[in-house]
Amino acid sequence: MSRDDPRDKRIAELEGQLAERDQLIASFKAHIDVLTARVAELEAQLGRNSSNSSKPPSSDPPGMRRKEPSSTGRKRGGQPGHPGAKRELLPLEQVDEVKRYIPKRCGQCRTHLHGEDPAPLRHQVTEVPPIKPVVTEYQCHALTCEQCGAVTRAELPPDVPSGAFGPRLTAMAAVCTGAYRMPKRIVQELLSAFLGVELSLGSVSKLEQRVSASVAEAVEAARRFVRSSRHVHLDETGWTEEKHRAWLWVAATPLVSVFEVVRSRGKEVAQRMLGRDFAGTASSDRWCAYNWLHVLRRQVCWAHLLREFQGFVDRGRVCKKYGQMLLDEMAIAFEWWHRARDGTITRRTFQRKMRPLMREVGRLLREAAVRLPRKQAGTCQEILKLEAAMWTFVYVEGIDPTNNRAERALRPAVIWRKGSFGTDSQNGSRFVERILTVVSTLRSQGRNILEFLTAAGNAALGQCSAQSLLPAQPTSRS
Repeated sequence: MSRDDPRDKRIAELEGQLAERDQLIASFKAHIDVLTARVAELEAQLGRNSSNSSKPPSSDPPGMRRKEPSSTGRKRGGQPGHPGAKRELLPLEQVDEVKRYIPKRCGQCRTHLHGEDPAPLRHQVTEVPPIKPVVTEYQCHALTCEQCGAVTRAELPPDVPSGAFGPRLTAMAAVCTGAYRMPKRIVQELLSAFLGVELSLGSVSKLEQRVSASVAEAVEAARRFVRSSRHVHLDETGWTEEKHRAWLWVAATPLVSVFEVVRSRGKEVAQRMLGRDFAGTASSDRWCAYNWLHVLRRQVCWAHLLREFQGFVDRGRVCKKYGQMLLDEMAIAFEWWHRARDGTITRRTFQRKMRPLMREVGRLLREAAVRLPRKQAGTCQEILKLEAAMWTFVYVEGIDPTNNRAERALRPAVIWRKGSFGTDSQNGSRFVERILTVVSTLRSQGRNILEFLTAAGNAALGQCSAQSLLPAQPTSRS
């Protein structure tokens, strides 16, 4: 057949068209794969909520149905045999006034009655009398010397406040703004309505700064206490300082918690809060600021990991399979941990039961790191880098698998941030971190916040000894 055969030319043309079509199909397929992955990613972002990501519950969309807890079969309210809660009567020695009512006649036949009831029905009413502030005027006289003519004015004693308000009133203002997160304008109105004390908004800020200075030394002692603790929970949340991005950090132990507002989320802050020579164990999430700690001295928060695995489930397909298997394994692990914590199984039995489960979780993560889509596979690879830190709670007694202690400590601060939008100055930030340290620590120790701050104000005037946030028994540190 000749080279110039029309059939050969037609075949060559058709082959060229087929090759061009194959290229177009491959190009369209690649584009479709990119768009499909993009749609899946956007759908996953739309499906993110507090149950499958680190987003707070307040960001969940309206009408979202949260997973209902499993039913126990019991009715709501107090159960049969429940002792109930009631207000106990104060002993008579603590009662300010006793009024006795004795019947004079029989309620049926009207006969005169005599005697006393040895066990009368007791009814107590607690009331607050009208509060009238105590105002003390200090007069510093000036006298002229008859010899030289110099004028000498007497000075205020060192135990007299230099401002217009005493330590207890100052502490009350700080408790309102710092412990109960009340806006300054509301505190201004409250002090006027309840106490008859009139003060400006600027005075509320000045009272906060006075309290901040009075507790500074006690807060620093609390920081040193945390650095020497055997186990510390750490976390951080967003903050705003002078309209700049900042973070509020917390380092929490069972009896002492310290806070710090700083414009950094880096490891230098974690190192400062724990101390570079920290010898204990730290619980945290997987944020890189904690990677300077040895992996065997960390406990990664399982609440965060469980949300990651729930995100796998919500994504569907192969991700759902691995996410559900990981969730099932950890449901068993938490059941055993609760039993070990409650003492229904021994620590040794708990560790023996956990070993095959730990191996299975590691196997599932390694397999998922190969088979899942790129983003989820990357998450598994990042988790595996801290695999040893996932199981510290198995081998170190007293450590929880979650970081709930730090998250609970941060929750009041997050609510405060939503109403205050952060702080407008560094002095304001110092007040926030110090008052949060005082409030969180005293609540964990069952101590009175107002009395502590009042005593701290008196100590600043030299009227009593310095106050301490440390627990009464240092040996109880954890």
